[in-house]
Amino acid sequence: MRFGLDVAQQRMSWDELVRRVRLAEDLGFDGVWGFDHLEPMYGEGPGETFEGLTTLAALAGVTSRIRLGLLVTGVTYRHPAMLAIQALTVDHASHGRLELSLGAAWFEEEHRRLGIPFPSTTERFDLLEDALEIVTRLFTGEVVSYEGKRVSLDDARVRPLPVQRPRPPIWIGGSGPRRTLPLVARYADVWHAWGTPNSLVEANARVDELAVEAGREPSSIVRAGSLSLDDLDTARKHTAKWQEAGYGYLVCGWPGAGDAHVEAFAAGLMAELGSRSKPQRVKADTPWPRPST
Repeated sequence: MRFGLDVAQQRMSWDELVRRVRLAEDLGFDGVWGFDHLEPMYGEGPGETFEGLTTLAALAGVTSRIRLGLLVTGVTYRHPAMLAIQALTVDHASHGRLELSLGAAWFEEEHRRLGIPFPSTTERFDLLEDALEIVTRLFTGEVVSYEGKRVSLDDARVRPLPVQRPRPPIWIGGSGPRRTLPLVARYADVWHAWGTPNSLVEANARVDELAVEAGREPSSIVRAGSLSLDDLDTARKHTAKWQEAGYGYLVCGWPGAGDAHVEAFAAGLMAELGSRSKPQRVKADTPWPRPST
């Protein structure tokens, strides 16, 4: 089991964001995750929000090991070719630590306020499919012509080649049976969905079926879920359930208690599972709860 830490870059200063990311790296988390929005997602009134991909590029320069991603990169915010070029830049700036996660976007009000077009659901999923195809093809470094549903390319080519070969891992978020899961089966290295192991049983099985139909080994698609660290005893129980269901990655939300719970989690369950990645320090003021007998 691998663990990432969600540090969604909203309502905090840049220095606080960097501090949290460095803490996650020091504690041995596999990855750190921002979000891809342009205004805060909770709370009242204005607040700091840093753009996602430029944030990852900047974080690449103040970290050395931890992997970097957004949950998820909305395809409405950038032309797919520009997304591929930006992703290549982050991949090189981080020396191969980018996780590229894509989704169809959903926050209509944000788009409206900022003057960003927000197409229909069908059009956004067409755009997601085009983006996955375009990004995958451009990462080869070859000349690409592509007739898409919403976006097309004509003798396009981008360089350099990715640091990660054949490309950075592609994550796809969501569990929609008609459009999302078929794309997961075709393109995803990692599938991330909100819910519980029980609520995702049918979707999980459907990914297996669709992967076989697409000529892929179902086990080649890592399954990822989310985990709250607000109650550490509950986090332990939930982690066990995710593991039993075959999930290999959990994205941990930043807890209300802050550093103490993050450090206790790293010193406890992550240490027990042997999943910490070269931690430099672990200082747990809050003891990790042991299983009840």
